[in-house]
Amino acid sequence: MKALLRIAFWGLGISALGTLPLGTINVAAMQIAIAEGVWHASLFGIGAAIIEVAYVRVSLVGINWIRHRVGLLRLMDWLAFAIVATLAVTSFMAASNPAQEGKNLILNADVHPFILGVTMSALNPMQIPFWFGWSAVLFSKGILQANGRQYNWYSVGIGFGTLVGLAVFIAGGRVLVTHMQHHMQLVNYGIAGIFAITAGVFLYKILFNKGAAAALQAKQGEGS
Repeated sequence: MKALLRIAFWGLGISALGTLPLGTINVAAMQIAIAEGVWHASLFGIGAAIIEVAYVRVSLVGINWIRHRVGLLRLMDWLAFAIVATLAVTSFMAASNPAQEGKNLILNADVHPFILGVTMSALNPMQIPFWFGWSAVLFSKGILQANGRQYNWYSVGIGFGTLVGLAVFIAGGRVLVTHMQHHMQLVNYGIAGIFAITAGVFLYKILFNKGAAAALQAKQGEGS
């Protein structure tokens, strides 16, 4: 039991810290918290966490299948870029129109927040090399063992860690609403800028072969 709790806490810690750097999912969660409230943002986060756990399990048991689907990962890179670029453009448009209360095209599309979280997380293939790399480290240190029970506890820890990390941004969104009510247009421009920078990073990685497929191949090279 001690070993299972230890691997769960490792998963929780890695996932929570990995969620903190600014990115598409956590900034979207904050934007939803600002525009729609904590409950909708929480549903979004749960959807995103479920997909991240699914990617972890795939990285643990299906890495050989993924390795031969490089074209699929590249397609997902382009889809992810398209989503983030759309978020950036429509967030700038929404920020310039106070009547929209900062809502971008995707929020205004009336998509259920849980489905939105699932979709946006699924279109983020960089999670696969990220978790493949961390799992390889834990395997090499003897912390993670190749058995179903450890995989389950590890996955549960990761799911909770993602929710903890996203909770920081959801709470941050509500704080912004409370303390910057008269400067929300500036906040919305800032969120749009983050999406624009993220889209630029995605495009750079795709054009210079640094996307999910390349990252996965690099991680495999390190592990061999």
